[in-house]
Amino acid sequence: MDAMKEHDDAREAYESGFTCSASVFAAFSGGLGLDPATARKIACGFGGGISRSGNICGAVSGALMVIGLKYGKAVKGDDEATKKTRALVREFMKRFTARHGSVNCTQLLGYNLDDPEEYEKARSSGLFHSLCPVLVGDAARILEALLEEADRTGPGV
Repeated sequence: MDAMKEHDDAREAYESGFTCSASVFAAFSGGLGLDPATARKIACGFGGGISRSGNICGAVSGALMVIGLKYGKAVKGDDEATKKTRALVREFMKRFTARHGSVNCTQLLGYNLDDPEEYEKARSSGLFHSLCPVLVGDAARILEALLEEADRTGPGV
């Protein structure tokens, strides 16, 4: 994984038309053994605060999927993997919230994307082209730093 490249890849993917969640997840997936096209498909429904429901930001969801892909529990009894994954997820969310005030799409954008009128207002305001690329890039940058730190500290958190 090229630690200085994923945030650029994520932002470029978002700006080319992929969802925020798919953009972040796919930018890291290849280096973790998952084909980026498959990653984009898996993450597609998480964009827009989980399918425009206004919940957790898709860029955040994509980052959390990366943490799970890299560190998540795959073998029965590997409770340390669950512990590490949860700790990294909490740390990611703490850092993202410190930078943006929330991990919730509706709060970040100021519009409830689940409401068709508010979605249209958000779209016409240009937020999807001004703020969302920043959120995607920041999610990927925070994730890059967090993964690098986790790799340096070894199995525990």
